[in-house]
Amino acid sequence: MNHFFSVIRHVYSFKILILLSILVVSCDSEIEEGVMKSDLNKDIEFVTDYGSIIMRLSDETPKHRNNFIKLVNQKFYDSLLFHRVIEKFIIQTGDPESKKENSEKELGASDLPYKIPAEFRSDLLHKRGALNAAREGDDDNPDQASSSTQFTIVQGRVYNDSTLELALSRINDLLAYNKVINNPDQKKRFDELQNIIKNRDSTRLDIYQDIKNEFDSIAKIEVETMEKYAYPEAHRDIYKTVGGAAHLDQNYTVFVEVVKGMNVVDSIAAVEKNGSAPINDIRIITARLIKRKDY
Repeated sequence: MNHFFSVIRHVYSFKILILLSILVVSCDSEIEEGVMKSDLNKDIEFVTDYGSIIMRLSDETPKHRNNFIKLVNQKFYDSLLFHRVIEKFIIQTGDPESKKENSEKELGASDLPYKIPAEFRSDLLHKRGALNAAREGDDDNPDQASSSTQFTIVQGRVYNDSTLELALSRINDLLAYNKVINNPDQKKRFDELQNIIKNRDSTRLDIYQDIKNEFDSIAKIEVETMEKYAYPEAHRDIYKTVGGAAHLDQNYTVFVEVVKGMNVVDSIAAVEKNGSAPINDIRIITARLIKRKDY
């Protein structure tokens, strides 16, 4: 009789487990192609030749978050190189050409054929361990849209008040220039500039330089009259203690941060290089979603 009740209990427990599993699965859903609702509560692990880097996505930048998850689920980043490495600044990856052995193309110029709209957020900064989306410069890309695949991890450096003011001045100069090229009054001249860039027209370099000089002059006036960006005090404290790349704020979308593995980032940043290209290949062996936990 005891054996009979023991069997009944085991069968009942098994049915409960099955029911719970069904409920968990039924609560999950695809929020867009390649991205499940459950993915939003996971971290991302990059296993590299130098060790593991674990990253956490920001829900404040949903377009970048979902794109990154989709690419990881597709195994896009597996085998890609860190093709650009600048110590005390950033390490960069995401060029699909770098998956190929001995690619003849210059690395850093390729991605997938779409861009992601900028998602600048006032509370997301380029502190040490932040990830930002790479992008083309404003003359090619006045909307400051992000690369579909390429990103950098900030190693950075520690600032003082003086170097922070220099970084802040650079930010406001760039913001002023972007205002100028997006001004409808400058559309004709800006279209002319973009046409020269697009066609790589070396016969019109004088015109190109004249337009650039015009825009720079107007931007100098703009920066004096516009409402300038200023670092929040909390951001200044972070840059003066933890460090980062303060001059990139408000011009690149920050959408991830490293939660474990900055020692790996430091090791990659310190490798021997030819210019900014590592002499020896450093690859992402595999990228995957993992269960989120505290580190």
